[in-house]
Amino acid sequence: MQRISGVTVRLFAAAALALATTACAGARDARRAPRIVYDLLITGGRIVDGTGSPSVAGDLAVVGDRIVAIGPPGNADEGAGARDTIDARGFVVAPGFIDMLGHSEFRLLADGGALSKITQGITTEITGEVTSVVPASARPRAERRREIAPWGVTYTWNDLDGYFRTLEERGTAINLGTWVGLSSLWLHGVGPEDRRPTLAEMRAMEEALAAAMEQGSFGLSSGLAYAPGRYATTDEIARLAGVTAAGGGIYATHMRSEGDGLLDAIAEGIAVSERSGAPVLIHHLKASGRGNWGRMTEAVAAIQAARDRGVDVMASVYPYTASSTGLDAILPAWAQGPTPEETLALLRDPALRDSLETFLSGVTAAGQPELATSAGGAAGVQISDMIADSLARYEGMRLDAVASARGQSPAAALIDLLVADDLRSSAIYFSMDELDLVTALRQPWTMIASDAGARELDGPLSTDTPHPRAFGTFPRILCRYVREQGVLTLEEAVRRMTSLPASRAGLAERGALGRGLYADIVVFDPASVCDRATFEHPERISVGIEHVIVNGVAVLRDGTPTGERPGRGLRFRGTGR
Repeated sequence: MQRISGVTVRLFAAAALALATTACAGARDARRAPRIVYDLLITGGRIVDGTGSPSVAGDLAVVGDRIVAIGPPGNADEGAGARDTIDARGFVVAPGFIDMLGHSEFRLLADGGALSKITQGITTEITGEVTSVVPASARPRAERRREIAPWGVTYTWNDLDGYFRTLEERGTAINLGTWVGLSSLWLHGVGPEDRRPTLAEMRAMEEALAAAMEQGSFGLSSGLAYAPGRYATTDEIARLAGVTAAGGGIYATHMRSEGDGLLDAIAEGIAVSERSGAPVLIHHLKASGRGNWGRMTEAVAAIQAARDRGVDVMASVYPYTASSTGLDAILPAWAQGPTPEETLALLRDPALRDSLETFLSGVTAAGQPELATSAGGAAGVQISDMIADSLARYEGMRLDAVASARGQSPAAALIDLLVADDLRSSAIYFSMDELDLVTALRQPWTMIASDAGARELDGPLSTDTPHPRAFGTFPRILCRYVREQGVLTLEEAVRRMTSLPASRAGLAERGALGRGLYADIVVFDPASVCDRATFEHPERISVGIEHVIVNGVAVLRDGTPTGERPGRGLRFRGTGR
């Protein structure tokens, strides 16, 4: 009996039989036997099932939120019908893409359409890298209010169950799971201070993490480049990761350094895994700063060596050579206070400002003022978001051009912008090398992640100038690194975007196409799929993503959003370790 990706060619007949009513009644009068009806039948596509197996031609049937049959073309029972049919001839049928690093936890409450996600083929996102929706105690709430207020979002929950109820009541086009961010835990247990936690404070963080794990958090995620999470020591992180490990969860990390301290930062992530027993996921692996270009070879060798000795470590990658974070990331640690208010006070102090300008300033080869950054100077920093209306004209401009327009040195312009915008500004940093990116992509243990929140083309989620990864990450892989450059085969690229992240996250019933699995499906044109978002026009929608199905419901048909909101809050059930 021929098998296709582990599924027999008789599955359609089996599914039809399972859905039929009493056979003997049908035998007496075939005309009275109810027709077997699928909710959705996808026919004639090239099935790439997410496992890395070679693609095959086939049909796929859905009833409710599950795939009930998959097999060769035309193998559906002749008596069966379908409420909806997609003709996938010439197209690839694949599992919906899983974005292992997004920032949509509050954005989806403002607008659940998730346009920038579904138009890439994303059906599931895991969020909560640095901060998270829980713990929802006073200090973490206060930290996030300033960010979410422009979106009209307020806290209405006290725990993760409450958040998921809110999410599903408001409606979301995609599924969403979450980590617990170390910075949120630190604010909850310790506050914004840079000091060692007391035993009681450590216990408070452990208990909050354990409570979130019980309600479905995927584990602990640390943003060690950002306060206050960066104040935690390796031992303290390992102790918290032990709580995650006890629940079968994951430790994910935005490392302390992605530049000069890259190898030490990788070693710390591996050490946390070894001490705690938790699998580790390194967020957006990169070698940042021109002086570190070429060091990705050392980085992947260090990770592979750990894997060879049994450490369960993987990494995510996004397919761009520029990163995106707050404009204040340029500031040295000594110019940052434990709270935004204290940092602003430091920046307003004339003596510190003079020292900071001196620290940040340099000169170009032509003798012009320069800015000391890993992006190679002010020309490598692009303003992406200014909250104050009076500063919005600078969005999309490079920092050197902003400084010139203001008649200032780049360092002086930077400080003034940070103060005028209350540290709320964001920027894009052109700090990476394409060869390093390709080296990371070639590793079989790297998965794809956007590091971007959901965005729309109008409304409150459209007001900034985002990184193009927000709209283009997954189609860019299929276009640039599969079709154009051949860095990955189509089947391997789909695996990196589906079953690999699903296995890391313990999503046993998502990330692949098979009978009984959730019907999260993307149908795309392999000949035309491509990103269109650029750094100049980052809001452009990708092409070639034709249909997207979430839990059996179409959220994108013929490239157009349907307005449906079938997404769910995903609760972690363990990796099986």
